[in-house]
Amino acid sequence: MMARALFAEVFGTFWLVLGGCGAAVLAAGIGNNAEGASLGIGFVGVSLAFGLTVVTGAYAVGHVSGGHFNPAVTLGLTFGGRFSAAHAPGYIIAQVVGGLLGAFVIYTIASGQEGFAIADGAGTFATNGYGEYSPFGYSMIAAIVCEVVLTAVFLIIIMGATARKAAPAMGGLAIGLGLVLIHLISIPVTNTSVNPARSTAQAVIAYVFGDGGVGAVSMPVMQLWVFWAAPIAGGIIGALIYRGMISNDHLPD
Repeated sequence: MMARALFAEVFGTFWLVLGGCGAAVLAAGIGNNAEGASLGIGFVGVSLAFGLTVVTGAYAVGHVSGGHFNPAVTLGLTFGGRFSAAHAPGYIIAQVVGGLLGAFVIYTIASGQEGFAIADGAGTFATNGYGEYSPFGYSMIAAIVCEVVLTAVFLIIIMGATARKAAPAMGGLAIGLGLVLIHLISIPVTNTSVNPARSTAQAVIAYVFGDGGVGAVSMPVMQLWVFWAAPIAGGIIGALIYRGMISNDHLPD
């Protein structure tokens, strides 16, 4: 049973990275048509893509593993009394593996276009960053605050949407729409993480296959600690807020 849950987390995180980051890399800005109108989906389209991956992934395999697809969610739910601490390490490893597989598939597809290269710049290959590696130059403090607050809100949405008294069929939709809104807010700031597995996947593949090659300084990798620490802190804070101040549904009736 646990093996099936871990595979579901690999698949779900693979799909999240392939769908969300793949939309950013392959479809966000693909030029203009003859009339000058953009053919790309832009950051609104990327935001929708991330939300859609969570909605579809949750309904596809959420009944198998709970549909975390995110280390910050796993640890938040653990602190919120919704998930076993003993199972958390296995889930996090599965999520990182799934994310890496998704990022590698994106690279394999993208590199099929002549002239494609991963440069070490802001948002390149859908990496997360701050300072000069933020899409609009936001500082490290701004990035940390953004990731902590939005991940905390995300956990509150997740715990509320999956509470015992919530409408069970609507949980995945509410969570997916919440993620869309989070991306609409934070793509300009950090390119939106709220998910350490997603951040790790893009940063590692960009490091391995980027212009500089392995061994070159890669700022997305150097800054990766922020996109582990901030979302995890936010996830735990959000879960504790929900558990302590909003609802007592973790307690027996």
